[in-house]
Amino acid sequence: MAEKVVVYNRKAHHDYFIEDEYEAGIVLVGTEIKAIRKMSVQIKDAYISFVDNEAFIKEMFIPHYDHGNRFNHDETRVRKLLLHKHEIKKLFQKVKVQGYTIVPLSLYFVKGNAKLKIALAKGKHLYDKRNVEKEKTAKRAIEKALKRSF
Repeated sequence: MAEKVVVYNRKAHHDYFIEDEYEAGIVLVGTEIKAIRKMSVQIKDAYISFVDNEAFIKEMFIPHYDHGNRFNHDETRVRKLLLHKHEIKKLFQKVKVQGYTIVPLSLYFVKGNAKLKIALAKGKHLYDKRNVEKEKTAKRAIEKALKRSF
C-alpha cells in the first residue's frame, strides 16, 4: 500500500505515550482536498472530540486554496472522522473513564483518499520527557563510541 505522507505530528511523540493507533477517513470539501494536495496542512494543535457517537477533529488548519472562489472552505472548521462504530465506542470509553486523549499523528493519502492516523495516548510529565531525552543522548554516545572503535 503506497502512502504519500502530507504532514507528520512530531510533537505528539514528544508530549504523549502512544498506546494504540487507528486509521480514520476525513469528510472534506473540494477546496480542502486541493489544499491538502499542495502539502500545506497543520495538525500540531489539532485534537479529536466526540459528539453523539461521532468523532470530530478540531483545530486542524487547512489554508484556503489559492485558486478557490467564493466557495472556499473555512480554515479551521470542525471535520468529521470516519471510523467504525466499535472503534468510536472503544475510544470514547478510554477517553471518558481512563483519562486518555486522542491525538492526530499524520495525514496521508492512500489510493487517492486522505486518511488520518490517530492515536490513543497518555500525556507525559516533565520528568518523563527528561528521562527520554537522557536515554536518547546516552544511546547516541554509545553509538558514537562504537563507531570510533571500529
